[in-house]
Amino acid sequence: MLFQLHSCLLHPFLLLTPLQFYDPSPISLSHCFSFFQFPLLYHINRTKIQTPNQPKLIPKLPKSSALSFSPTITHSSTSSPKLFCFHKHARTVGMATFVVLILLLLFSPPSVQSQLLQNPKINPLDLKALLSIKNTLTELSSSNSFFSTWNFTAPNPCSSFSGVTCSNINRVTILSLGTDTLPLAGSLPRSISQLTELTQLILSPGIVTGSIPPQLAQLTKLRVISLPNNRFTGSIPSTFSSLTNLHTLDLSHNQLTGSIPPSLTELPQLRILILASNSVTGSLPENVSSPLIHLDLKNNQLTGPLPTSIPSSLRYLSLSQNRMWGPLTNGLESLSELVFLDLSMNQFFGPIPAQLFFRPTLSSLLLQRNNLSGGLPQRPNDKEPSIGSSSYGQGSIVDLSHNSLSGELSTVFDGVESLFLNNNRLMGRVPEEYVKGVCRGSTRTLYLQHNYFTGIPLEEGTVMPDTVSLCLSYNCMEPPATLMTCPASAGDQLSRPAAQCSVFNIGTYRG
Repeated sequence: MLFQLHSCLLHPFLLLTPLQFYDPSPISLSHCFSFFQFPLLYHINRTKIQTPNQPKLIPKLPKSSALSFSPTITHSSTSSPKLFCFHKHARTVGMATFVVLILLLLFSPPSVQSQLLQNPKINPLDLKALLSIKNTLTELSSSNSFFSTWNFTAPNPCSSFSGVTCSNINRVTILSLGTDTLPLAGSLPRSISQLTELTQLILSPGIVTGSIPPQLAQLTKLRVISLPNNRFTGSIPSTFSSLTNLHTLDLSHNQLTGSIPPSLTELPQLRILILASNSVTGSLPENVSSPLIHLDLKNNQLTGPLPTSIPSSLRYLSLSQNRMWGPLTNGLESLSELVFLDLSMNQFFGPIPAQLFFRPTLSSLLLQRNNLSGGLPQRPNDKEPSIGSSSYGQGSIVDLSHNSLSGELSTVFDGVESLFLNNNRLMGRVPEEYVKGVCRGSTRTLYLQHNYFTGIPLEEGTVMPDTVSLCLSYNCMEPPATLMTCPASAGDQLSRPAAQCSVFNIGTYRG
């Protein structure tokens, strides 16, 4: 094995020269003393040392001889002792300079000593993989370069390469490619699988194309794979089932096709799964046993019903903008930790489970543009057994618009900051609680247009905050036009034709 001995030799130009020699044993103090006893053939310029394979030792020189040595050993927490051998006979000026250099080494901070005394190297396999990655990715910025720091002749890529983080044994553990201002194109090479200690692979938005290398599954220590907002094609590798340590998988905003591998939702450590805005097809895996807290599959081409088993640990669930259908009774009742639910723009039908209206953690409920029907539950009073309590408040949003909900509006949504109930079949008078919320500004958006409401308790001269948006157009009443701020989609008609209101009311009461 080639060992490097940093020895300070004073040659005519007073340069410190590192020497190299071959020896199968670790560097020790004896090497320093025996070093100059070898019949060495060396030249000082560029310090290239040549020794016979089995050098013959000559007797040690006494202290009075021409050569003697003053060994100095320094220690660090991450490397073996560093040995320095110093020539005794030097000119007076040279010795003075030499002593200054030694003092600098002895009394410099550890970080400076590390730079002076060490020449750390990255693992060769990792370095080869990084070179392959650089060769297959290209820069999109003409003025700046992400790879400008990737100098493969640098002594320590672990500290100089942008986006590279290494362990204390100089293995790459985190690889973050590109930035928001320095996007990349090209493709990911298979050789990335040589980074066997990698725990995080992060790719900034760009136009990286091709398939996701299935060889990533060989990196069993991976905890984070984040490749969003690029142009990856093909399917999600089924080999990811071997990534038992994976915590986060974000492949959103690409061009992926095919179905979701069933084994993906069975990974034992997976907490965050984001596949939004692709062209993923098929139905959701029947078994979703991973301890997910965040599942985002919106804007795909998924079909079929909700799985019967959904992890109760979920806090964020988005399946919007798909082609899913069926009732909402599958699995949603058990999601006691849910904070955000978005099932909008699908074909779900049937009533909304009452439990969703009384989740104490749920602050965003988005079910618009489905085929949901039935009425809204009443808020339970203190004397009635409660199935839960809602905690609507600042930042909360409920959007049930563009469905077929019917019956009277209950007070179950009192306190919601943004409430969208437009384009349904709701009727009767608007409860006073909602008017109070609008007037005090706690309810900032109240859209009730395109229903069959017959009245609202707004007194003449009521003043509402400028931040409030209230829309009551196209109902079975004369709305307070001066108080309304409606979107363009509400249309110009303030009220429904009387014939529509009478037919609807008769049909409703008879039904």
